[in-house]
Amino acid sequence: MPVLTLWRPTGPTEVELVRATGWRRWPPRLPEQPIFYPVLNEDYAIKIARDWNVPASGVGYVTRFELDAAFADRYPVRRAGGSTILELWVPAEELDEFNDHIVGEIKVIHEFR
Repeated sequence: MPVLTLWRPTGPTEVELVRATGWRRWPPRLPEQPIFYPVLNEDYAIKIARDWNVPASGVGYVTRFELDAAFADRYPVRRAGGSTILELWVPAEELDEFNDHIVGEIKVIHEFR
C-alpha cells in the first residue's frame, strides 16, 4: 500500500498521550482545536518544535509517521506560508478514523530543549 510520510511538531503533553497509545494514535483535540494538522515537510516541523514548542514548554519534539496515501487524499493540503510550509488539515471529529489509517508506529525523530 502506498503511504504518505507526515511529521508533527509536538510538546511534552502530546508526546506522553501518544506514548500511552503504544505510539499508534494521536489524542483527541481540545475543544479550542478544531483541526489536527500534521505537516508535509520535516524542516517545517523542526522549526515549529524548536522555535515554538521549546519556548512554550521547555521541550519540543518532531514525530514522523506514515498514513495510507489513498486515505490521505481526502484531506486538503494547506499552505501556511512559503512553498514548503504545507499542512494536512484534518477536522478534529475525523481524528479517530485518521488514526485507524496510520501505518506502523508514530516515532519521535528529534528532540529540542
